[in-house]
Amino acid sequence: MKLILASTSPYRRELLLRLQLPFEQVAPDFEELKAGCMPPAELVLHNTTCKAQAVFSKHPQAMVIASDQLAVCGDLVLGKPGSVEAACAQLAMLSGKQVSFLTGLALITPEQMRNEIITFHVHFRKLTGAEIRSYVDKEMPIDCAGSFKSEGLGICLFERLEGDDPTALIGLPLIRLSQWLQPLAH
Repeated sequence: MKLILASTSPYRRELLLRLQLPFEQVAPDFEELKAGCMPPAELVLHNTTCKAQAVFSKHPQAMVIASDQLAVCGDLVLGKPGSVEAACAQLAMLSGKQVSFLTGLALITPEQMRNEIITFHVHFRKLTGAEIRSYVDKEMPIDCAGSFKSEGLGICLFERLEGDDPTALIGLPLIRLSQWLQPLAH
C-alpha cells in the first residue's frame, strides 16, 4: 500500500526518511484553522485530521500520515515568527519559561483512522539578548514555532527537555508512528 505524507514541511519529510520507508509527499488541500478559534489541543487534532482526510480523499487506497503542531506558553499560543525581529522577541519572552509543544499525528488507511496528540515540554534557560540575537542570526529559525530548531544549535537554549518522543518536538512523532505502522507492515 502506498504511503503518503500529507505535508509540504521539509522537517517532516526528513523525519519520515528516518524510517526508511518509500513514501510520497503531497500538499494537503486544506486551509488550517488559526489559533484562538478553539482550545489548542482541539485545534491541533482538527488541523491534523483534516490534512490527512484531504489527501486521503484523493488517494483512498493509500496510507496517509499527517501532523500539525502548536506551541503553548501559559495562555499564549506561539506561531512561526516569520522575521528575525519576531524570533528574537519570541525567544526573549520564552527565556526562563516552559513551553509545551502539542504535536498531532494522524494515520488514515482504507480500514481505519487513528489520531493522537503527543506533548513535549521545553524548559528554556535564562537567555541574554546577545545570546538570542547570536542564535537567531546563526540558525534563522523564522519558520519554526517557538523560534528554535532543537535538532540544531537550538538545543543550547534549553535547561531541559521533557517528553517521550523527541521527534514530536521537531514535528512528526516517529515513535508513535512506527508503533502504528508496525502491524500494518505484516
